[in-house]
Amino acid sequence: MAPTADGARRGGGFPHIAIVLAGLGAGGAERVVSLISGRWVEEGHRVTVIAFDRVDAPVFHAIDPRIRLVRLGIEPGGGGRLAGVRAVLRRIAALRRTLADVAPDVTISFLTKINVLTLLASLGTGRRVIVSERNNPRMQQASRVWTLLLARLHWRAEGIVMQTRASLACLGAAARRRASVIPNPISVHPVEGPPRDGHVLAATGRLTWQKGFDMLIDAFALVAPAYPDWTLAIWGEGEDRPLLEKRIARHRMADRISLRGNSRSPDEWVGQADAFVLSSRYEGFGNVLGEAMAGGLPVAAFNCDFGPAEMIRPEEDGLLVPCGDVPGLAGALGRLMGDGELRARLGEAARRSARRYRPEAIQQRWDDLLAGMDIRRSIRGARSVPC
Repeated sequence: MAPTADGARRGGGFPHIAIVLAGLGAGGAERVVSLISGRWVEEGHRVTVIAFDRVDAPVFHAIDPRIRLVRLGIEPGGGGRLAGVRAVLRRIAALRRTLADVAPDVTISFLTKINVLTLLASLGTGRRVIVSERNNPRMQQASRVWTLLLARLHWRAEGIVMQTRASLACLGAAARRRASVIPNPISVHPVEGPPRDGHVLAATGRLTWQKGFDMLIDAFALVAPAYPDWTLAIWGEGEDRPLLEKRIARHRMADRISLRGNSRSPDEWVGQADAFVLSSRYEGFGNVLGEAMAGGLPVAAFNCDFGPAEMIRPEEDGLLVPCGDVPGLAGALGRLMGDGELRARLGEAARRSARRYRPEAIQQRWDDLLAGMDIRRSIRGARSVPC
């Protein structure tokens, strides 16, 4: 499809946009790519999505069929440091070849390691690259080597996208001047699931230390006896499932706390919940918190870095608890479970607040970023014209 004049204007003078990410699984970055790439295609841009996962790996979030999908099938290496270095070099070489073949007008990469690979693959090519951080750079599990590499390579990025204002503090002064804050787009259309009793507290995310489900289980166990008609449902999968199962058993809560596995979409778990809790130790933005709010659920959250403090106005559209304060979280859960009027008030206010994250509003911010890059390019080009 040829770019429309309106599409070119809204996305700057970049008719062909390439997006690079690790894979097309169930993560928050993948959902963002699904939403913004689909809207760029609607605007008339060509879009190519490049992923490092296998060709036969499942695609969790829908990718518009008009988007060219390139899957490199080169996943991170194992078997020692030397094998890991070789795998990184293979990934850089494959991405460099792919970008030369695809020849996009601008390339956007997501997540620290992929940002590093994309910047290295673009060295000496003159390619315009935007890198996008999707987690807390201070806390995520990327090794210190990757973090240091990214800091050294930030000069090569024409734009840097962070998800919250607070996360800008993670960048050096020079990088901060090229940074933009663009939250994630949130789109939820709750689907009613099996019949429920109206007392389901929901949480969702990968079953990892980051998400703090161990603390959530402890907090729920503290107040569960006072609210016998409530259950806790945790959606997601991950390496900590055995540890969480043992914790549930230790609290003798197997009949009240369930690990549901992956939901098919946010629409599914939001439609089966009556309240939501975010227990993360850290986040980049907190997609699931935004999804719960957009679905009209009353929410309680640890005030972790980053996201909740910019998404929730305490006591107005949600409850905020100091990060890691398990008794405090238990108290917030008790308030939600014990007060139907509070749930109704917070849920309705949350739905209104979440409108600022509607996809069309966030898409405009991405379009503004690209348009600004195009203006800077035009200015530089004008200055380079001989007199």
